[in-house]
Amino acid sequence: MSWTARLAELGIELPEVAAPLAAYVPANRSGQYVYTSGQLPFVKGALAATGKVGGDISPEEAKAHARTCGLNALAAVHALVGIDSVVRIVKVVGFVASAEGFTGQPAVVNGTSELLGEVFGEAGRHARSAVGVSELPLGAPVEVELIVEIGE
Repeated sequence: MSWTARLAELGIELPEVAAPLAAYVPANRSGQYVYTSGQLPFVKGALAATGKVGGDISPEEAKAHARTCGLNALAAVHALVGIDSVVRIVKVVGFVASAEGFTGQPAVVNGTSELLGEVFGEAGRHARSAVGVSELPLGAPVEVELIVEIGE
């Protein structure tokens, strides 16, 4: 089954690629790999939430926003090389704007990791970092980037 068919089976539509906020591209290919820029939880061109996780934003809400970030990252991959060229997800890096004392970053970034597992199965298993930060662009609660291996 193609990844396009798998997305359709799951009822998942990839969004439009989020417009870059500065001087960069949403994704870049180098050899067999695609590297996405950090993706924020944009929905139809608007940031879905702002605030710090563990303060203004609950961990459960942040996990849902991390899923949105993952969808946006997949959209960037798809726009560059086509989703069906994905061989596997190599790495996820998630940044969580964290309120003082919040240490649940791994559970938040699971929003992206679980999405990738749903879509790609074993090929979605990846290495990962989940990092707590004091601020993210535009006040976003979470940001995610991917490294994806692609076929020729």
